Amino acid sequence: MMKNAKPKTPTQNYIDIAEIHDDVVIMRDNTLVAILLVASINFDLKSAEEQNAIIQGYISFINSLSFPVQIVIQSRRLDIAGYLEKLKVKEKEQTNELLKIQIKEYSQYIKELVELGDIMSKKFYVVVPYNPQEGFKKQGLVAKTLNSFKAVQIVSMRNEKFVKYKLELNRRIETVQSGLNSMMVNSQQLDTQSLIELFYNTYNPDISGQQKMVEVGKLQAE
Repeated sequence: MMKNAKPKTPTQNYIDIAEIHDDVVIMRDNTLVAILLVASINFDLKSAEEQNAIIQGYISFINSLSFPVQIVIQSRRLDIAGYLEKLKVKEKEQTNELLKIQIKEYSQYIKELVELGDIMSKKFYVVVPYNPQEGFKKQGLVAKTLNSFKAVQIVSMRNEKFVKYKLELNRRIETVQSGLNSMMVNSQQLDTQSLIELFYNTYNPDISGQQKMVEVGKLQAE
């Protein structure tokens, strides 16, 4: 007689993310996190004056922070599926036979170039956290434990606590973006859809290349 197989542990149990909504990631330790997608600049192509200005801006940016941030660089194989799809549409719409052949050959060339060259794309992120328990760092173990149970209710306190904590997070976001602007670096906060796609692609690097994320409104949870 075969023993009953042990149920598999859900992947979510190994992930520190509790929930994602309202453009915010809520971690299991109750930390609220916003992620900024940051544009890159070619430092080597800047003049000496521009380079010095960027360096000074970075120093001022770091010194202005009273909270921790994380800078993340993510490298991924360049995805040109969308671009190739647009070329296919252009090829079908083209009435000139010569141009149609050229578009087809160009598409094939680009596809082979990316595959053979294994071209990587880089994206830069700044992670901005806010933990509502930061004020309890000096408390004892019992007090911290009690407050941790209170903080767990953040997910359900959307109209009161969550809004309050998000305002604190937004102030930090404004500080970070202001500092980045001083270095002539643009940034954009990721919305809920973009956050889910980011973590989906990060935790599923093989599957994400074949199966794209659906829109948040079309997701269904069991």
